[in-house]
Amino acid sequence: MVIQYKSINKVRFPVYILPSSNWDRHDGLLFFDGQIIDDRNMSGDTIGLRRLQTPYKSLYTLKHQIEDFRGIVKSNEKHFIDTNGTPFIYEKTEFCKLQYYKIKSIVQKDTVSLLKLHGVKQPFVIPRPPASEMRYAGVLHYGTLPWVLYEYSKDRCKDTRRKV
Repeated sequence: MVIQYKSINKVRFPVYILPSSNWDRHDGLLFFDGQIIDDRNMSGDTIGLRRLQTPYKSLYTLKHQIEDFRGIVKSNEKHFIDTNGTPFIYEKTEFCKLQYYKIKSIVQKDTVSLLKLHGVKQPFVIPRPPASEMRYAGVLHYGTLPWVLYEYSKDRCKDTRRKV
């Protein structure tokens, strides 16, 4: 299955990187290069629960986990498997403007923080505040609207674009 940024809502995060699209499904088992990635014959909603229950020992090691869409955009990889056990190819199709804004304030809440930027009306919800020396935030724009928080920077970087 090929996924683009417009259909990313079909993916359940976190996702795991696969080196290629050399996967194959037989009898409820998902194979990659002769090793098992997922066993749909086991009960459980997630790939992790099913991998813990499977009696097979030849499991492919899922080394790199990506937590959110930003991680996929920043990754150079194309092949992934999501938490549901669905392998997919992420295809970058469109360029978005990456613009840097000065960090106005960080409001810490109970479990998350709100990042407020000069020139952006809505705050970004972030899992933890950036390091204190970070003064700027790079934001991807969808058209003219701020869309995804991309990165932090000590100094203002040149506005550029990224393929998403």
